[in-house]
Amino acid sequence: MNTNPQTAGPDASVSGPFPDTLGVSAAQARSAVLEELILKDPGRFRVLTGDRPTGRLHLGHYFGTLHNRVRLQDLGVEMFVVIADYQVLTDRDVADNLTGYVEELVLDYLAIGVDPARSTIFTHSAVPALNQLMLPFLSLVSVAELNRNPTVKDEISNSRQSAVSGLMFTYPVHQAADILFCKGNLVPVGQDQLPHIEITRAIARRFNDRYGGGTAVFPQPDALLSSAALLLGTDGTKMSKSRRNAITLAADEDETARLIKGAKTDSERHITYDPSTRPEVSSLLLLAGLCQNRTPQQVAADIGSAGAAALKKTVTEAVNEYLAPIRARRTEYAQDPAFLRQTLHEGNERARAVADATLAEVRAAMNSHYY
Repeated sequence: MNTNPQTAGPDASVSGPFPDTLGVSAAQARSAVLEELILKDPGRFRVLTGDRPTGRLHLGHYFGTLHNRVRLQDLGVEMFVVIADYQVLTDRDVADNLTGYVEELVLDYLAIGVDPARSTIFTHSAVPALNQLMLPFLSLVSVAELNRNPTVKDEISNSRQSAVSGLMFTYPVHQAADILFCKGNLVPVGQDQLPHIEITRAIARRFNDRYGGGTAVFPQPDALLSSAALLLGTDGTKMSKSRRNAITLAADEDETARLIKGAKTDSERHITYDPSTRPEVSSLLLLAGLCQNRTPQQVAADIGSAGAAALKKTVTEAVNEYLAPIRARRTEYAQDPAFLRQTLHEGNERARAVADATLAEVRAAMNSHYY
């Protein structure tokens, strides 16, 4: 992979008919345009995506984002996947079991098909130049802009801490550094992450205006909205690591069966797909449909009046069959810890080379390249 951000990967920007600040409907329309462009010329795109190492990844992660990363990789899009170990501290006092969770993420990535020869897997803490970009970027946003970021507000309201640290407020700017260090011009996100992308676009635009001298140092990245539907946890609420209501990719068949058996449904025997009035039943139907490449309505029609027990049996069989090859690969990779370390070492080296080149360009643009 070419690690020079000035010559590799995307154009400085991807032109389109939409304004800088996008609402959800405009972002959805823009995403449809982007999907067509990806199919025509995947090499013009560079994606930044990633996860915080706070536990094993689950089916909500997989059908929400992970399988899309593999799809983009296989189409030929250049991928950077950050394991955001520094960002673990945004909503907690200490980063528990960090080494173990980082290894779990690498295992999950490899098991689902992320190819370290085509996708760069790296950690925040191993790329100093990336994190150093946050300092000039912070000078390009106001405290008021950070205060009114709706995603930050939501994270603060749901934080397990009595008082959040300053790192929470810099979280969107750190994400901007994640995206822009590699000149990323495409970021797969959910609707709730659109405000972060807008801050990143503003930072890129302001840096170019203030320091670019007529040259676009950074692209203004596009959000690629996922069309994935929301999967509920086994308790009927949002699937989440912290709520212990998720089926992880690493769960074995027996654990999967036990979790699905205890999943919340309702008292109506006839099984139908109706997310508005039967959210728990509909989520299970959706999960089975995703695993079987069928619509949830088709799954519901097959079950009919057989009730919740038949629904859970169908879902269990579908999930276990779908995850079988992923689990087999995960077990195989887990037996080779040297390969896991090598994958991360090589990814960190590639990311450092890109970040160092970008930071040198930033210093030159800011006229601070004096040593």
